[in-house]
Amino acid sequence: MVAWVEERILDGRLQVGDQLPAERDLAARLEVSRAVVREAVRSLQAQGVLAPSVGAGRAGGTRVSALPSGAMTRLLRLHVALAHFPLDEVVEVRTALERLSARLAATRATDADLALMRSHLEQMRTATDRKGFNDGDTAFHVALAQAAGNGLAADTTEAIREALRRPLMERFTALDEETYADLVQDLDREHETILEAVATHDPAAAEVLAEAHVRTAWRRLRGSAATMAP
Repeated sequence: MVAWVEERILDGRLQVGDQLPAERDLAARLEVSRAVVREAVRSLQAQGVLAPSVGAGRAGGTRVSALPSGAMTRLLRLHVALAHFPLDEVVEVRTALERLSARLAATRATDADLALMRSHLEQMRTATDRKGFNDGDTAFHVALAQAAGNGLAADTTEAIREALRRPLMERFTALDEETYADLVQDLDREHETILEAVATHDPAAAEVLAEAHVRTAWRRLRGSAATMAP
């Protein structure tokens, strides 16, 4: 049943707003029990692919839903986390996305986008613990991706950054106070230069700075794994 719905969405036979056949008809067509159809519908509803339609007769039933952005991000985040991709591979993809986001944001960011990114920089500067700093760091990069004006890139960036939240936090925690303070100072300066390139509409500089920032930060944090408890 799930494969039947997915196949028809991918080939265009089912589109947003289309109503599925009645449960009894689907069971007969697919030669499965109504309980199997019911469970598959529940699963697809939980994923945001299907949604119940309130009403009597043809107005009711189950319809194909536009997958909410948050649902797609959640699924991708879980996939990245559960598939156990090597962290270096995840960071490579994140680097490519950061370059794209920074370049596009430098041509598309609004005053509101810039203000939001500045607020996240301030959140990092005033953070009283490492978790607060990491939360602000995540929010800054998500805001940068959203400022790029590409919804798919923004959702993918957010999913990957959220999937990296725990391993990054573990490495932040493993740093001694002096090393952590130095890293925070450097990250703050790098964030500022990225934001400046975006604000001054310099896409070439923005993408180069974004890549250098991600690669340098990961190289330093990656080294901290050696000091982590087994």
